[in-house]
Amino acid sequence: VQLQASGGGSVQAGGSLRLSCVVTRTLWGINDMGWYRQAPGNQREMVAVISSDGRPDYADSVKGRFTISRDNAKNMVELQMDSLKPEDTAVYYCNADLQVGSVEIAKWGQGTQVTVSS
Repeated sequence: VQLQASGGGSVQAGGSLRLSCVVTRTLWGINDMGWYRQAPGNQREMVAVISSDGRPDYADSVKGRFTISRDNAKNMVELQMDSLKPEDTAVYYCNADLQVGSVEIAKWGQGTQVTVSS
């Protein structure tokens, strides 16, 4: 199982970026998918998650600016980030919770850097 993330980069404040993540080489069902981020010196925090039936949940800090979506047929989750702020600067990680029999296993992507300059 691999989570292949793409997108990210550098942008000025107020700009937009889009992150994508595809889960490959899996025969198991995927429950929640989501995006987390970690800034230097900080713990990893949830940014947005989306359930298998499409219900999203967002961190308060990104509500109204970020939109998470998923395509179950493609095992893909995306994060549209608008009105970016310097405090959004972090390494962003995609996550997928795989249902392996009766056990749920969390898998992580490699991380992609998002840098927002003021």
